[in-house]
Amino acid sequence: MVRNVENKYRITLKNTIKHFNTINKHRWIVFKLCCKAGIPWRGFIHDLSKYSWVEFWGSVKYYQGGKRSPIPIQKEVEGFSKVWLHHRAKNKHHSAYWYDSKAPIQAPIIPYKYAIEMICDKLSASIVYTGKDWTNETELNYWREKEREVEPINEHIKKFFDQVFEQVSRKGINKTLNKKNLKNIYDKCVSKNGTL
Repeated sequence: MVRNVENKYRITLKNTIKHFNTINKHRWIVFKLCCKAGIPWRGFIHDLSKYSWVEFWGSVKYYQGGKRSPIPIQKEVEGFSKVWLHHRAKNKHHSAYWYDSKAPIQAPIIPYKYAIEMICDKLSASIVYTGKDWTNETELNYWREKEREVEPINEHIKKFFDQVFEQVSRKGINKTLNKKNLKNIYDKCVSKNGTL
């Protein structure tokens, strides 16, 4: 069994090149989306930790053909993911960065620029992983079916994501991702609650 796992998951030149291309494609899409959303710097520095030793080589080893993240596979095989532990600790656009089970407020409100970067990240990941099958509804469906109820995110931010992904499904990315519109939705979901 151990031999089969070792043979199935290993670092190859082919997977190294393909993973490098997947990272670059994802980052390029995030950058373009962040520019539309008015936060180009966040898009420019997005996911730079993916080029670090622990994240890059761990992801190459468990590379999934660019159709899904290697992180769940590493968790399944090794029992945890060094890639994920490193990535979430270095990137404020992940809900796990903001979650602390021992704090009085376990999931605080994610600041605007990181919440927007998270939206761009989720949209880009769904575009990259689904390829030609991507539609305006793809991320909304994934969010509602797989993430909304299990992600450790503040309820106001969940409402924000829900409204943005709903708007993307109806109007498309170009009409949704602009600074004025996103700030308006964020403020309606967050500021009125007196928590900012």
